[in-house]
Amino acid sequence: MLHVLTHNILPVFAMLALGFLMGRAKAASLDEARAVNRIAFLVLQPPLIFMLLTGLDLPAIRWDALALYALCEVIAFTFAFLLARHVFGCALAEAWLLGMAVVFVNTLLYIWPIATLIYGEAGAMPVTAIVALDSSVSFAFFIITSELIAGQGEVRAALRRMARNPVLLTILASVGLNLAAIAIPEPIMTAARFAGAGAAPMTLFALGVVLSFHNIRPNGVVAAISATKLLGLPLLVAAAFALAAPGNDWRQLFLLAAAGPSGAMTFSLALLYGVKTDNIAPIIVWTSVLSLFSLAWLA
Repeated sequence: MLHVLTHNILPVFAMLALGFLMGRAKAASLDEARAVNRIAFLVLQPPLIFMLLTGLDLPAIRWDALALYALCEVIAFTFAFLLARHVFGCALAEAWLLGMAVVFVNTLLYIWPIATLIYGEAGAMPVTAIVALDSSVSFAFFIITSELIAGQGEVRAALRRMARNPVLLTILASVGLNLAAIAIPEPIMTAARFAGAGAAPMTLFALGVVLSFHNIRPNGVVAAISATKLLGLPLLVAAAFALAAPGNDWRQLFLLAAAGPSGAMTFSLALLYGVKTDNIAPIIVWTSVLSLFSLAWLA
């Protein structure tokens, strides 16, 4: 456990911590962080996703396991949304994104690199399958619903924005190429690996800087949603697999993914649609810190 923590998890977490410390020390500004994040999102994440999804062995995916995990996400999201909305009295848009913070784990930029370091690319395939699920289905769902709830536009406008989103376009193209069994030339894959390697560290660093400018002191909402994320979702996934698929060999890595920290996209959507981030920002910070030991234990 200690070896996994020090050799596989902390090196990935270090980029977020470095950004946070440099932001607090005023050595990195919000404008610089936003510029770094924009380059990472528009330029580096698409090659990373392209590399992952074009190389994904679709027939080897345990669709039963992925469907069970998706069901757990729906249940956890519903619970967290109702908790935030009706127990803590959060506004509709904030409660919606707090529910997202419970189920939208930082799989692509945090859990996947950790799983790859520990198990290798082939062994990390269950996490790659969750990345594909969350990056396409969940991401699109929360973009559209956040658009509607925040009153920023209609479905047609949201779809137009999605049609120009480089990440979503890359997902569609990658899955299409994979399904068509089109071989990707090796120089293209080399370029994708080279560019994609910078996506996770740059994004985590930028996120750390941005979060450093927020008050991270926990309150009732932060504690409840963080507990639901770190304890509720993993326990739900463990119970679901124990009851419905006790022999499924994807269970362990699904538990690892479920125990990961809240994804940065929740915070990004809150900023985009003018939703209050007073609770969302500290949730990302605290789940990132507190998940270190649970991830080391599960891995």
